[in-house]
Amino acid sequence: MDRKIIYNPDSKENLNDRRMFGGNPDGMINFTKMKYQWALNLWDMMEANTWFPREVQMTNDAKDYKYLTAPEKRMYDLVLSQLIFMDSLQTNNLMDNINPYITAPEVNACLSRQSYEEANHSKSYAVMVESISDNTDEIYDMWKTDAKLREKNTFIAETYRSLAAGDGEMISDEEILLAMFANQILEGLYFYAGFAAIYALGKSGKMLGSSQMIRFIQRDEVTHLLLFQNMINSTRKERPDLFTPELEVKVRDMFKKAVELEASWGAYITQGQILGFTDAIISQYIQYLADKRLEAVGYKPMYNVKHPIPWVDGYASFNDQRTNFFEGNVVNYSKGSINFDDF
Repeated sequence: MDRKIIYNPDSKENLNDRRMFGGNPDGMINFTKMKYQWALNLWDMMEANTWFPREVQMTNDAKDYKYLTAPEKRMYDLVLSQLIFMDSLQTNNLMDNINPYITAPEVNACLSRQSYEEANHSKSYAVMVESISDNTDEIYDMWKTDAKLREKNTFIAETYRSLAAGDGEMISDEEILLAMFANQILEGLYFYAGFAAIYALGKSGKMLGSSQMIRFIQRDEVTHLLLFQNMINSTRKERPDLFTPELEVKVRDMFKKAVELEASWGAYITQGQILGFTDAIISQYIQYLADKRLEAVGYKPMYNVKHPIPWVDGYASFNDQRTNFFEGNVVNYSKGSINFDDF
């Protein structure tokens, strides 16, 4: 399969002919005629959730950072560096490796919106770094100097590279589908040890602005996760021939490797010195998330474990307004909760 044609006035494709990939769109994004209603619902949700990093109050974080313990400070810096990398990677990956092959205009629009949000997250991390560091390059370059962080980033980047078409190459239908799963894993697993780490600081009354920032970022990431899960499920309806036992083996192997990598990362950043976390708790948390992601796309869970740290969901939720915990003008923006029935 080659990249879609952007300007295609000779296309005779009607709404019923539209496909997630492999279609023949004319290039127009017509929001009055959508095949995938979930994409329009998701667009509206993403639009309603618009927020701006500079609105989050970070003044107290600059003071708190100076009094973090050495393990807390190390964890905070490593988490920031990792999150910066992933959103930087994803901003480009969506536009370069995913969107060119998606032939549903309404989904193209959502992917474009997601790419903007990933860049906005990078801006958010810049605000956080500038608030607490006299030398921002120390954190931005940490992915080059920390061997464990470099290992994780290399694995994620190589996974994307292996599923992307090179110069003059064409990508197979299965590779496009596996790329969707890779993005589901990125949005649904690889951020979460870092998010939980920042919430742990907030839970202890430290770095409250950072916790607020991550809260808004995670709300965006939930919509990104929903986007790829719906892309996968729509493909399952349109191309059931692709969902073979062999594909399931590959998907489960991707999830298994991702769980191992993220659990190892979580243990590395906390080193058993952060209140509320042990290596076993972190591993179980990532396994729990993996099961939820698998079930969302029609596969049976692999680990069958319970949520070991449900308090994390409370800090991330906009349905539970923690006015004593979170501060900042940004709370005045839309806080529409996600209704999964719309997707």
